[in-house]
Amino acid sequence: MPYDPTETAVIVVDMQNGFCHPDGSLYAEPSEAAVEPVTALVDRARDAGASVVYTRDVHPPDQFEDTHYYDEFDRWGEHVVEGSWDAELVGDLDVREEDHVVEKHTYDAFYQTDLEGYLDAHGIDDLLICGTLANVCVLHTAGSAGLRDYRPVVVEDALGYITEEHREYAVDHADWLFGETEGRESIAFEEA
Repeated sequence: MPYDPTETAVIVVDMQNGFCHPDGSLYAEPSEAAVEPVTALVDRARDAGASVVYTRDVHPPDQFEDTHYYDEFDRWGEHVVEGSWDAELVGDLDVREEDHVVEKHTYDAFYQTDLEGYLDAHGIDDLLICGTLANVCVLHTAGSAGLRDYRPVVVEDALGYITEEHREYAVDHADWLFGETEGRESIAFEEA
C-alpha cells in the first residue's frame, strides 16, 4: 500500500562526515555508498510531500568522562565530537531549511531528543528509516520507534554498514521483530 505523505517521514540516520567521508574517524565505504540511495529516497519522499528528518550523532568531548559502564569512545575511538567537521552532515545531502535535524548523543534517535515531539506535532505515524550504521543507530532507532507505536520501516537498500553481515543482521532482525523492511523501489506514496 502506498504511504500517505502527510503521515510519513524519512528518517536519515547519521549520514555524517565521520562515517561517510573517507577522511572521517569511523569511515566505512558502504556508508559512503549509501549517500546516493538515501538522497534518491529523500528526493522522492520530499516531492510527494513527506517530511524529512536528519539525525546527527554528536558527542560533547567530556560525555563519557563519568560513565561507569559504557563508553563509546572506548568502544569506537573518539568520533563525531561536538563542533567538529566529523560531526557535520555529509555535504552531498540536500538538507533544506524545512527539514528537521535531530542531535542525539546515543544510538537511539529518540533518547532525550525532540524527535518524538516533532513527529507527533506533525501527525507522522510511518517512518522510513535509512542511513548508517545499519546494525547500530538505524536498528536502535527503529526499535525505539516501534516501542513508541510508530511504524518503523527499515529501507534495506539505503543503509551504511561496516560488513555485509551487519547489514543482513539489521534487516533480518527488523523484519522479524517489526515485520517492516522494504527496498526503495517498492516504496510508493499516495498522490495528493
